[in-house]
Amino acid sequence: MFVAASTLCWPDLELQAAIELLQDLDFTAVEIAVQESIGPAKPSEILVDEDRAIQLLRYTHRMDISGYRLELASTGDEHYEQFHMMCRIAKATKVVNISVPSAEKGTPFNEEVEHLKKLVAIAEGEGVRLSVRCMLGCLSEDPDTLLVLCNNIDGLGISLDPSVALIASAENPAVAKAMAVGKGFDQLLKFVTNVQLRDTSKDKFQVSVGQGEIDYGKIVTQLEREKYNRALTVDMVPMEDHDHRVELRKLRRLLESLI
Repeated sequence: MFVAASTLCWPDLELQAAIELLQDLDFTAVEIAVQESIGPAKPSEILVDEDRAIQLLRYTHRMDISGYRLELASTGDEHYEQFHMMCRIAKATKVVNISVPSAEKGTPFNEEVEHLKKLVAIAEGEGVRLSVRCMLGCLSEDPDTLLVLCNNIDGLGISLDPSVALIASAENPAVAKAMAVGKGFDQLLKFVTNVQLRDTSKDKFQVSVGQGEIDYGKIVTQLEREKYNRALTVDMVPMEDHDHRVELRKLRRLLESLI
């Protein structure tokens, strides 16, 4: 295992500025977000020129790229074409992992399975591993649904977010029951290709490091049991009345002390 940080830790900065700040904080690996909704690396802007995108994303000041966090606003054939381009870019920049959001809650399950199967087939054709991100308000917030998705789609991984499980457990009795008996979370570990981390309380998605209920030691132990050897990704946004550099440094040091 190794510690990485998301460029979304600095969502309002230009990509290179965010990478430089993370390097100054002694991170050695970075997850680059390519998202339409937030951050400077927007698919509609960088996926118009594949060669330029490769050059832009490759310039990481010698930091390893642990993965790409992708969110496309496009639909239909254009969506799959853009995803295929991103997979080619990942291959060219020697990145194995791409994570994508799942569909919103209420989306027909079979429709989501077919969509993710297409993405997995495209990714595997370029030597890339696709994972679906745990996200509130999406099908992927429920560990049981995630498990069924992975069991139905060969090659699909999970970008695990313990904060999502904690918040969803507080709001959804079915998720709370699954988490309480260990069903779902433990069974999901063998599919995990990335882990997104911050501290979280039951009523607040992000709090100061040490003030929440995320048990980092337990998470690392569970992952070690599955011989997980990929990134623990610090994924924190700035908070009012807190020094963001201090928060990022605290979590990096904490995670490094556990691995």
